[in-house]
Amino acid sequence: MKKPFYQLQQKRDLIRNFTPNWFTVIMGTGVLALILPEFPFAQAFMWQLGAVLWQINILFFLLFSVLYASRWLFYTEEACQIFRHPVMSLFLGAIPMALATLLNGLLKFGTVLYGPAVIPLAEMLWYADVILAVATAWLVPFCMYSRQQHELKSMTAVWLLPIVACEVAAASGAVLLEHLPAQSHAVSILFGSYVLWGMSVLPAFAVLSILVLRLALHQLPSKDMAISSWLALGPIGTGALALLLLGQQAQRLLQAVDLNALGVLLQQAGIMGAVILIGFGLWWLGIAVFTTLKHARDGLPFNLGWWGMTFPLGVFSLSVMNLAAQTGVQFIATGGYVLAAALALLWMLVCSKTLRGCYQGHLFFSPCLKAYLEGH
Repeated sequence: MKKPFYQLQQKRDLIRNFTPNWFTVIMGTGVLALILPEFPFAQAFMWQLGAVLWQINILFFLLFSVLYASRWLFYTEEACQIFRHPVMSLFLGAIPMALATLLNGLLKFGTVLYGPAVIPLAEMLWYADVILAVATAWLVPFCMYSRQQHELKSMTAVWLLPIVACEVAAASGAVLLEHLPAQSHAVSILFGSYVLWGMSVLPAFAVLSILVLRLALHQLPSKDMAISSWLALGPIGTGALALLLLGQQAQRLLQAVDLNALGVLLQQAGIMGAVILIGFGLWWLGIAVFTTLKHARDGLPFNLGWWGMTFPLGVFSLSVMNLAAQTGVQFIATGGYVLAAALALLWMLVCSKTLRGCYQGHLFFSPCLKAYLEGH
């Protein structure tokens, strides 16, 4: 039995067992903070609530960053084992995605609370996020190919995590562009964001294709990995959202470089592409729900993987809401609100279980550390 939080040996056990999957807490909370102001009721209160969650999230990001950096500083050899672990290494992609939610919150809430002076800071954070996302997208898959052992029957949607970070950065780039003037610098960010989208969505769809084969040949994932089915919504929802947001900015920015026709095309293609992706996402959402319900009959064990339901559902909800805003179709907006309400309820459930697990000490566990110690 794991030690309760208050019985951990000073800070040693906490640091030694801290893993990057904790950053999924920030991802899920961050996307909820961004969605709350979009609800059509009590908007002033919802905006304030979202701003509070965003500010709390900043504190958690700083805390988690210090804890994980401390693990690398004080337990370097053990921390390096993450690159050999076939599951925990994939969660390195959660770090840039968590940062992206803070960046988007800075542009949504920070510009109102602190003024336009935060925009240069947001731009610097975006470049940092891009560097982390690209590095993760290259490094983690390379470790999978060169240092880890994987089998088709053990594959899950967690494989998507290091890849999706690039398209999250692409969507954040579009949010940043809303605050930049229509100049060549902004156009460069626009095209760079489309490149990031291609670096992520296309490999993610390759993974999803293999995942469908794995499900057909080896059936559903095990009970402790059942929640991973929700992760497939991540690249689909983020891909649709990025197309919508980038298309909006393309029409405005490309006029500055005499590419008006291309801007109109990208805006219209963004809407049509998002419609198709949202349809694909609804199919995956059904599979994820059925998978969860099937395993729930026997009792689903709680772990940090449950946060994998929140961020994918959140970005999918945002894509539906943005599509409704650009098309003006009311039933799409209603669907977005239903998804967002489901996200809020899900977040409260997972958050309560996480707090309980922290107090009891069940969640302070590093699989890569266990494998390393067993090997020695």
